[in-house]
Amino acid sequence: MRPPESDLIYDWNAAEPQAFRPERPLEFDDETLRDGLQSPSVTSPSIEKKLEILHLIDRLGIQTADIGLPGAGPHVVEHVTRLAREIKDSRLKVTANCAARTLEADIRPVVEISQKVGLPIEVCTFIGSSPIRQYAEDWDLPRMLKHTEDAVRFAVKEGLTVMYVTEDTTRAHPDTLKELFKAAIGAGARRLCLCDTCGHATPEGAASLVRWTRAWLDGVDKTVKIDWHGHSDRGLGVINSIAAAAAGADRLHACALGIGERVGNTPMDQLLVNLKLLGSIDNDLTALPEYTRVVSEACEVPIPVNYPVVGRDAFRTGTGVHAAAVIKAYKKGDAWLADRVYSGVPASMVGREQEIEVGPMCGLSNVVYWLEHHGYAAEEPVVAAVFKAAKASPRVLTDDEVHAIARHTQVGA
Repeated sequence: MRPPESDLIYDWNAAEPQAFRPERPLEFDDETLRDGLQSPSVTSPSIEKKLEILHLIDRLGIQTADIGLPGAGPHVVEHVTRLAREIKDSRLKVTANCAARTLEADIRPVVEISQKVGLPIEVCTFIGSSPIRQYAEDWDLPRMLKHTEDAVRFAVKEGLTVMYVTEDTTRAHPDTLKELFKAAIGAGARRLCLCDTCGHATPEGAASLVRWTRAWLDGVDKTVKIDWHGHSDRGLGVINSIAAAAAGADRLHACALGIGERVGNTPMDQLLVNLKLLGSIDNDLTALPEYTRVVSEACEVPIPVNYPVVGRDAFRTGTGVHAAAVIKAYKKGDAWLADRVYSGVPASMVGREQEIEVGPMCGLSNVVYWLEHHGYAAEEPVVAAVFKAAKASPRVLTDDEVHAIARHTQVGA
């Protein structure tokens, strides 16, 4: 009988349980179909592909999807309308929101789409907040406050829920944020979105900003929720989002494969996996490989072979020692053990499995396992022939190559 799971894995991640473990229920906002498409290297998907992605977002249990910025023009209005109608007609659980500048001209198309389709759409109205942005744009605070109040009031008057988004929040002065937040909440905003627009933040910075905002809200309106929107310029998108959640953020924004402007947004796939492993969510993630594959194909963004969890090599090994441990676990009839003995992420969590390959670094156990796993009897001549070819190869052999060697050796025998 296998020992208890807690005896097999000593979890140093749990040594300081408060460090990255959110106490409140977490929500997610998928930005793939809007902010993700701002990447200069993506191809914008067809409406058919956007609908497929929307359904996958829903399957993953993501609460909200940003379905576009209708103020950008008629083409976007057409797509946003179709996506909104799909949510309603297919009775998807995911809710819709739309981006808009703090301008009535941007918000009005969202109002019209919501009324036409008969679907509530949250308005995510945004304005820059950092001093560097104010200087570049020649904005002063009174002008920013007027834009904020006018935009939020208009949306609320038209019956839409508002999330107020301060771009570049992680480089904004707290005195400016207080004034902007106060104006937005006074006009009816129900969420504040803190943005690491330029990927400036560290985990400590993200947590500090969220804690400061939460403390300020406690003295103003505790019912207003906090969103976190991160970017990956310093490679910290995932850990910043987790730190923000642990500090009190209610909803986290991310994109499939981390697509987005410059080096991209927080990767939704990696974020979901990490939060599930932390025990913070219990979403069914078996659709994650399909979600990332469809986005990769539709946006023409290749998935690197070593990309976490959904990359081709995420659960492959051709190394003798590593493979032997996995194989021994399988021989014990213990799938749980085999899925974790050499993997920090269980492949089964995302609908995949551990893969044993045959190549120059393999052992005999790799060859035996591969042959038996593919319906061959692991007879000595076949094992020897495959093993010899593997050791002479500069890379892992393809399945077709191993099949050819095994069949040839069997025929020759």
